[in-house]
Amino acid sequence: MRHHLWTSAVIIGLATLGGCTPEPPTPIAPAAPLAAAVPAAKPASHAAAAPDLSEKPTAAVTDSAGGEWGGVTGRVVLSGELPTLADLVVAGNAAVKDAAVCAIKSIPDETLVVDPKSKGIANVVVYLRRRPETIHPSLEKSAAPTVLYDQIGCRFIPHVIVARTDQTVNVVSADAVAHNTRGTPIKNDGFNFLLSPVDRVGVNVPFKSAESLPTEIRCDIHPWMKGYWMIADHPYATVTAADGTFSIPLLPPGEHEFRVWHEGAGYLDKSLKVTVAAGQETEVKDISVTAERILQKRE
Repeated sequence: MRHHLWTSAVIIGLATLGGCTPEPPTPIAPAAPLAAAVPAAKPASHAAAAPDLSEKPTAAVTDSAGGEWGGVTGRVVLSGELPTLADLVVAGNAAVKDAAVCAIKSIPDETLVVDPKSKGIANVVVYLRRRPETIHPSLEKSAAPTVLYDQIGCRFIPHVIVARTDQTVNVVSADAVAHNTRGTPIKNDGFNFLLSPVDRVGVNVPFKSAESLPTEIRCDIHPWMKGYWMIADHPYATVTAADGTFSIPLLPPGEHEFRVWHEGAGYLDKSLKVTVAAGQETEVKDISVTAERILQKRE
């Protein structure tokens, strides 16, 4: 797979030409082979708003095998007052890098995305800690070979994704400005590549191993841009919806250990143990967290 190798100097040069300096706090990972480009096959709002979801997810527990599988559902909620976060970019701010594209609309701070009605928290990753010995036959292989990761209005969309090791993440851009995409996984090769304006072909990023926690994704040209990728080697991982709900279906019966992770607070629960019964859906107790805990580490 052909990669466009970009060094720190390239990214810094691009940012300098545009009149801004790349974000210094996080060093760029050593250049790693970049995925080859292949054809590419609204977001939540933050403590200020979230994508609409009409129905609570339901974990399917029956199938043609006679209901020998179970499901887990639950919800992550905010405890306490709902904070108001300032926008990262204010619409019309001419001082912003690439303002003609990036400041057309305000860009919200997605560190904390809460549904005002239910106080459910979006963008929380819930995943089985280890790959189980048995996986439902319909889930052995991913339904799609790629997961799309877009850049629209100088934002990563979706903010958080889950991809499996039998998939690649196809990074594309709809913006009429250049972006770079940088990630430093623990078990997989780091990557740092440039996307040209309105690149709908993009770059495919492969993964050989599962990660123990989500990987932060950055654009150094536009330092407010941030997202997360969770890479798993099994199908039992998901991201909470706009109302904070999650559903993990077709699990083998028995006791399972899940992890619940949020970008602001880290692990909300590092060892959530759930006993799954055949043919039944197990609803776990609400997982609650305060805004103070989530926002205390915000950059």
